Amino acid sequence: MSKTNRPSDAVKRNAPARAMFRATGMDDEALARPMIGVINTWSTVSPCNMHLRDLADPLKAGIRAAGGTPVDFNTVMVTDGIAMGSDGMHASLISREVITDSAEVAVRGHCLDGVAMLVGCDKTIPAAAMALARLNLPGVILYGGSIAPGRAKDGRLITIQDVFEAVGARAAGRITEEELVEIERAACPGAGACGGQFTANTMAMALTMLGLSPMGANDIPATDPAKHAAAHRCGEILMDRVRDGGPLPRDLITDESLSNAATLGAATAGSTNLILHLLAIAREAGRDFQLANFDAIAATTPVITNLKPGGRYTAVEMSEAGGTPLIIRTLAAADKLHDTMTVTGKTLLAEAADRPEKPGQDCVVPLDQAFKPHGGFSILFGDLAPEGCVVKLAGQVVEHFEGPARVFDGEEAAFAAVQAGQIQPGDVVVIRNEGPRGGPGMREMLAVTAALQGQGLGADVALITDGRFSGATHGLMVGHVAPEAAQGGPIALIEDGDRITLDVASRRLDVAADLDARRANWTPREPAVRSGVYAKYADQVASASHGAVTGFPFDKS
Repeated sequence: MSKTNRPSDAVKRNAPARAMFRATGMDDEALARPMIGVINTWSTVSPCNMHLRDLADPLKAGIRAAGGTPVDFNTVMVTDGIAMGSDGMHASLISREVITDSAEVAVRGHCLDGVAMLVGCDKTIPAAAMALARLNLPGVILYGGSIAPGRAKDGRLITIQDVFEAVGARAAGRITEEELVEIERAACPGAGACGGQFTANTMAMALTMLGLSPMGANDIPATDPAKHAAAHRCGEILMDRVRDGGPLPRDLITDESLSNAATLGAATAGSTNLILHLLAIAREAGRDFQLANFDAIAATTPVITNLKPGGRYTAVEMSEAGGTPLIIRTLAAADKLHDTMTVTGKTLLAEAADRPEKPGQDCVVPLDQAFKPHGGFSILFGDLAPEGCVVKLAGQVVEHFEGPARVFDGEEAAFAAVQAGQIQPGDVVVIRNEGPRGGPGMREMLAVTAALQGQGLGADVALITDGRFSGATHGLMVGHVAPEAAQGGPIALIEDGDRITLDVASRRLDVAADLDARRANWTPREPAVRSGVYAKYADQVASASHGAVTGFPFDKS
């Protein structure tokens, strides 16, 4: 991008605009430099993002040192760990679109030359990638890093997952109120996003695989002093791309890099939200990456990491073991990855080479010693999911389940039934009208799934929903059922007692019922909301099988 052909020239050539820039402290030298947007998702509402304001300082310093002029913007964020199990959770996935839109508006509105984004909690991460894909300007994303694990009274390392599961254990009388409070107080010791291979850490690794974040930068925990040096380096890398014009985000987000990100998600038994978000990122980048691709990848990718929620270790321990570079080298050794380009101008495998591995670590193992022969998720189709659904396989071995449906309209009703001890071994819990449109916002069901685990039912009950699951969920769980109930999908027609069969081997989710006969008497529910951002989202959102994106001409009927 030559000095005479920068987007910011459109505003900086105008004296009134320059006058306003000068009021912010810019001098002639600053005005002559490329103008770089630093878009922050900082907030004091949660540990995930509360440190990002400070992290912006070294990032901006790196931009200045490399010849750019940074300008700050902030956007909204919604923290899933706080919103979970409440009406606030409707806003979580919607916030992904709002963050993407606001970043696009700020950058386009000020004709900026490049974009750096600082992200933390779950939806801020895919939103950053979606925004860069839309803008296709030189860009870089830095994840604020994982929280350190807490330590329980008995010495165990714990995360927010343990708090959710302790709620279920308390309801079942397996622990006391005092024990629950002890876990609550210890689980989150400071800044950083949730500490297992939950959505935030899964998506942070995915950004590295897509080439949008420099190798290893996202692995550094939130409170590690090395995080500031990584932020400074991100600013320098971004300015390299501003000067040489590439690679740009759409050069990096390719079918091959999307495949790499899906492979890493499968190999780490990561959050199934990865699927929803990669589909959305692909759509924004103009890529026709399909839901079925994830199944083919997971079927041939074993789980090679021992990470929570299904395994032993936290994200901080993963970073100490060798982090994303170690996983990449292990997968590449088995010819499981494409050698794609990254934001540094070097390839993925070149960047991963020669990074340190902790001697004796057992967090990442070779493929011939894999913890499971197939990845942490599968894609099912069938009577109940003509457009597909996602089954989470992390932490469980049952791949065939058959039982009577226990149908609930909304998460709250299901949670109340679980807490009241009304769910029995062998039941198939169905939670509907929680999809992208019906929720609206496709809430995560961690409160329900954690309560089932806490009551000791995790291996004995299946759960099916048109909503989502948190990355902290484990057990036999099926989400993203499409079409959703609000669209008249088959899940809307299930009744209590219907026999549901879930078979991972045959990739089927079926029900023994005459759904066609019931459809004649089915009428859609009234919209949950009729005004404001929720209603706007429900009107525009596409199916989960397309990433639940907005602003695309998909058939939403």
